[in-house]
Order: sequence, then structure tokens, then C-alpha cells
Amino acid sequence: MRMSTITPMFPYRLTPGVEDALSLFDRSATGPELQTAGPPYNVVTLDNDHFRIVLATPGFRDADIEITYEPNRLTISGQPSNTIEPGQVVYRGFATQPFRRIFALADHVQVQGARLADGLLSIDLVREIPEAARPRRIQVEGQVSAADSAAETAQTPAN
Repeated sequence: MRMSTITPMFPYRLTPGVEDALSLFDRSATGPELQTAGPPYNVVTLDNDHFRIVLATPGFRDADIEITYEPNRLTISGQPSNTIEPGQVVYRGFATQPFRRIFALADHVQVQGARLADGLLSIDLVREIPEAARPRRIQVEGQVSAADSAAETAQTPAN
């Protein structure tokens, strides 16, 4: 299986959160499932929590493309339909062969939607970190000095 990861694409902390939110650039992996050569793609950062994968898919219709999302895994496959063009094709420059791309997604990354326009397949991703998993600031309490204790006593109203 060939997985894609974005981590080696950027120097560490070039864009905070991107390499953690997505894992999306070509690297070889072993396994029984092989990834066929797929169309070229771009990864676009819209902001810290929104991303877009754009694949070049000339000659494919929306019915020819299948997108499957599982936790931490996005699979995009295309099977071109056999369309008969008027006349005889002298040269075929568009690679309309079947493909499959597998992207490994980081935790808490969800697929928002996909659209096909002008030969480009755009898939929008969002990172939604649950409140319980977000970092939080912990107040450090120290030893109370005599001056602080006197100030607190003066501020406390008498009953």
C-alpha cells in the first residue's frame, strides 16, 4: 500500500499544525494493498484548522470518482467511463486510467465535502479537536507568604 503524508513536505513547524493535522505526501509502505499511480495533487492550507486536497482529474466525471473516509484514512479512487469521442483520437494526452490514492489523516481531521469542477477534484478537510483534548492552562499555586496572607485577610469581608 502506498500512503501519502504531508509531514516530510514541510520543514518542522513551518506552518504550525499542518504536519500534525494531515499526513499527506508520497512515501512507500509495504503491505498487500497497492496504490496505483494517481493524478498529481496539491495540499492547500486555508487556515490552522481547514485544508484542501486538490487532485487533477481531467476526463473524469463525478460518477467516475469514489471517495471513502474512514477514521485516519481517506481513499480516493477513479474508474473512467468508456466514453466514445466523435472522430478518431490521434493522440491521447490525458491519462484517463484507473487510479487510487490513499491519504493518512491525523486524529480529529474530518472530511467536510468534495466537488469536481474544471477537471479538478477538491476535497475540504477540517480539524475539529474536542474540548477535552485541547490544551488548557493550569494555575500554579505557590506557598502563601505572610504579606500575601495579610492582604487576603484584609480583602475578606467580616461576617
